[in-house]
Amino acid sequence: MTEHTDVVIVGSRCAGSAAAIALARRGRSVVALDSATFPSDTLSTHLFFTHHWAELERLGATSRVLELGAPLHTSAGLGAPGVESVGPSSTYEGFAAGACIRRPGLDFALVETARAAGAEVREHVRVTDLLRDSAGRVTGVRYRRRTGETGEITAKLVIGADGRRSTVARLVGTRAHHSWDNQRMMAYAYYEDAHPDRRHVAMQWRYDDDLVTVFPCDGGQLVALQMPPVRRADEYRADRVAAYEATIDRIPPYAERLRGCTRVSNVLVSYNHPSYFRHSHGPGWALAGDAGHFKDPVTAQGIRDALRFGRLLGEAVAPWLDEPDQLDRAVARWEFDRDAQCLPMYQWANSLGRDDTVSPIEFAAYRWFAARAGGFTQIADVFNRIASPQKVFSPGRLVRWTAAAVRDPGVDNDELWRTLRRDLRRELERMAEQRMFARRRKASARQPLTPPSSTEKEVVDAAPGPRSA
Repeated sequence: MTEHTDVVIVGSRCAGSAAAIALARRGRSVVALDSATFPSDTLSTHLFFTHHWAELERLGATSRVLELGAPLHTSAGLGAPGVESVGPSSTYEGFAAGACIRRPGLDFALVETARAAGAEVREHVRVTDLLRDSAGRVTGVRYRRRTGETGEITAKLVIGADGRRSTVARLVGTRAHHSWDNQRMMAYAYYEDAHPDRRHVAMQWRYDDDLVTVFPCDGGQLVALQMPPVRRADEYRADRVAAYEATIDRIPPYAERLRGCTRVSNVLVSYNHPSYFRHSHGPGWALAGDAGHFKDPVTAQGIRDALRFGRLLGEAVAPWLDEPDQLDRAVARWEFDRDAQCLPMYQWANSLGRDDTVSPIEFAAYRWFAARAGGFTQIADVFNRIASPQKVFSPGRLVRWTAAAVRDPGVDNDELWRTLRRDLRRELERMAEQRMFARRRKASARQPLTPPSSTEKEVVDAAPGPRSA
């Protein structure tokens, strides 16, 4: 059976639904395929900042998401031994609170919004191959339903929004032109929250080389997330529950927040989630969401960027679907814009995701922000993409924090100077990466793509693997 549509989207969660909504609202026919059924879960930290709500508002999904009943985080904070910086979030386009929405409800709300806009979302469908014309342009997909029925859909554009292990990315043979191996793993679990008076606060603590968070979420629950160094992976593989509980015991404010709460889920673990930018467009195809770009989950930006750039992709291509040359140029412009907007946060996330212990300079920074009215809100400005990391953590402030560390009698000066040399080297590396980014992307685009051979074209889930943070 062969069908025809304007756009086929492979994957129907955040990026896929956002693209489908934008296209359908502009009168384009859209078929979105996903091997999952909705509502269903996927591995994700699912924390929202205020700019997440702005993206949901643009998609028309805000009311459906609010109906899930997640508490609004009107305050948030960062802590280290002996100090916490807590305060209100930034205000972004009228939104002044964050939230944490479990993925079954969030993704179903997006799928229903896409359907209401006029997109067709099909569940239990796996994409098995791509269709191409004689010139190699992608012209559609082959699929298999869970019942065993197979078929083809021809389209003017195929969008892969199918996660880090993207089937579309594999079938077109694209590659990463930038990548960064994660230095921290993730382990998280859901708890029934026993502290109703604290459900408006999202918290992160760093103790030694541990990084842990608590995010109150919908259903009367909270997410307790741990991001230990990857070198501890064997502890979690041997006994994930014991390793997880040992981490709780090491961090007093984390343990106190979870006191009286009852764990109601398994401990879910991701050991390997490298960051990357992939070459994300070609004749007749594009990659949205984690299929094209993934950043370390420590900054919780993945869902926002999936929503934003899925929508922007749909808006960019809708006028040009009947003109292949114009369409290819529109997708190229979209990718360049995505990369320009995402590179600073990608680099900052890679920096925060290192497996370092808390340095003397960072301790001084925690104390500095905690001592000032509006201190945490300045940090929130970075998470909300209102201010760049380089503006909030400016050279002038770094000098001030270094001087404070020098005056601290508890600081080992040798350790302090080692930290300074390390941080200077890393800053130079960051600046070099920025200068090389466009050149390496261009070189990657010039290399011929290598689609898999027929023996490699196995049936792969249309939405496999962990999704956006």
